[in-house]
Amino acid sequence: MQKGVQDWFAEAAAYYLTRGPKGIAMGSISRQEFFQELAEGCLLPTAQQGLEQVWQLLVICLVCRFFWRLGLPSYVKHLSTVVGGFYSLYLFFELHMVWVVLLSLLCYLILFLCRHSHNRGTFLSVTILIYLLMGELHMMDTATWHKMRGSQMVVAMKAISLAFDLDRGTVPAVPSPVEFMGYIYFVGTVIFGPWISFTSYKEAIESRKLSFSWLLKVCTSWVKCQVCLLISNCIAPYLFPYIIPIYGERVLRRWLHAYENAVSFHFSNYFVSYLSETTNTLAGAGFTDEKDNVKWDMTVARPLSVEFPRSMVEVVTSWNLPMSCWLNTYVFKSALKLGTFPAILVTYTASALLHGLSFHLGAVLLSLGFITYVEYVLRKRLSAIFSACVLSKRCSPDCSHQNKKTLWVYGINLVFGALAVFHLTYLGSLFDAHVDSMDEEEGYVANHTIQKWTELSWASHWVTFGCWVFYRLIR
Repeated sequence: MQKGVQDWFAEAAAYYLTRGPKGIAMGSISRQEFFQELAEGCLLPTAQQGLEQVWQLLVICLVCRFFWRLGLPSYVKHLSTVVGGFYSLYLFFELHMVWVVLLSLLCYLILFLCRHSHNRGTFLSVTILIYLLMGELHMMDTATWHKMRGSQMVVAMKAISLAFDLDRGTVPAVPSPVEFMGYIYFVGTVIFGPWISFTSYKEAIESRKLSFSWLLKVCTSWVKCQVCLLISNCIAPYLFPYIIPIYGERVLRRWLHAYENAVSFHFSNYFVSYLSETTNTLAGAGFTDEKDNVKWDMTVARPLSVEFPRSMVEVVTSWNLPMSCWLNTYVFKSALKLGTFPAILVTYTASALLHGLSFHLGAVLLSLGFITYVEYVLRKRLSAIFSACVLSKRCSPDCSHQNKKTLWVYGINLVFGALAVFHLTYLGSLFDAHVDSMDEEEGYVANHTIQKWTELSWASHWVTFGCWVFYRLIR
């Protein structure tokens, strides 16, 4: 979950997890009283707090959208989004926003100094990495630094993508300072993301006309983000046994609790994803233009593909589509000359560094790298042996496999889908609200990570190792 406004949600979730709605001990109330207290003590306050935290950002996005419709010169539009972005940063981070501003200034300085080089992407990536590491380790306390982690990550991704696009000729020349800052501080993405390309930003400030489809997309994304917030804070923590009455022995209870933590974490991510869709679309970005037919179709996450996955490869793609696109375009493809597995490790390492020096995030992302690689090569080998559509990604209708829709093909895909849910439960067990609110104590988080996975017998890692051994045997 990104930091900032989510701090309140994490603290609230930790409170509800330990005491129940309105602070009532969970074991002291009946099922009917529980649901009543859940509605009054969690659902309504969470929805109210969610709106109070972000309504000003939504208004700023809408004002900028109307302002850009006035047909003003381009530099005025760039300046307006800089002003809107600065004010949004101040609303969420107050004077700590200076660290985000310093990062953006440093990025433009490097782009300007390296304007005649063809390795701007590499130089800028190294510079940003050094800046983030220094900030994490030396410049300020970890808790405050992590509150700005989401915005810093978006700034870094935008600057790096622009540098690589300049190297590749996709963007013909280094933007002017006001264009660059307008892109970096675009009001639709400066707080919650997601990453958008420089070309998409320029299309956004040209401002397509207001339409019913635009308004419908904004409203739909907003409703979805609120639903996901309520599920994350008020439903998922009580999934077993209050909402779904499943009881069991000690081992089963551990896995059920791990699944609760995983689902809560998943829906906190969907909340941020749909909220970023809302702010992005409200500000006029996130559309495709096909023969003068504008479709407001931005998609940041696909929850169904995560909760009911075909594979872990599908999960990591559907978790955050813009970031997945960024990692694939600017990291994986650049590192592919090292080989497939090294490129995967480089990609997940880059993702971990962008998310900050967090032990549990790093452990999860690097574990994901191994899990997705082993799953990919194993399913590729099985697909070749049986000539069946059992690859990590769905085959095209005209693929050359002989076995496409037979029962045993569906069975193999179902087994791998269930295995993906198992891995997600194991990895998501780390992300409970209590730990998220104490991530400044990195030693505590490291011990918590090891303890959690020890309680689950390191099952996911052992299963991954077993799949790799099986792959080597049939290779």
